[in-house]
Amino acid sequence: MGKSESPPEDLVSVLRTTKNRLAYLSQNDWALIIDKAKRVRFSKNETLIQQGKQTKVVYLLAKGRVNIDVSRSRVAQIGPGEVCGEMAFLEDSLASATAIADEATEAYAIEWPALESLFELFPHLASRFYRSLAVNLSRRLREQISSRQGQK
Repeated sequence: MGKSESPPEDLVSVLRTTKNRLAYLSQNDWALIIDKAKRVRFSKNETLIQQGKQTKVVYLLAKGRVNIDVSRSRVAQIGPGEVCGEMAFLEDSLASATAIADEATEAYAIEWPALESLFELFPHLASRFYRSLAVNLSRRLREQISSRQGQK
């Protein structure tokens, strides 16, 4: 992972305002998270997360697109404002998918222990973070169901 850098305001704005973002986080929540995260860059075809591996990092995408593959089959593509690595975080498990940059990508990487310590200090942040993840995972499930119904 790259070194910490001060986040440019435009990237923080993307994280706070895009359609598929962590919608329930406040501006202060974002400031707390970004303060503990490292800004990282990935080249096209670079792997962020490898299926079946332990990552211990959640990525908040700021720029670029990332392909999500399960057993070498594309299941989704995510972009700015979206999260990857959250399922392994929620389940404290190995990664369920591989995430590969489809183009030059910038993200904020926050390690699980840093996120968990923030949640201990700021329980309301934890509540809003988990609610945001739940809504995102529900949306993704609905999209998967809808696309499968369209294939029949």
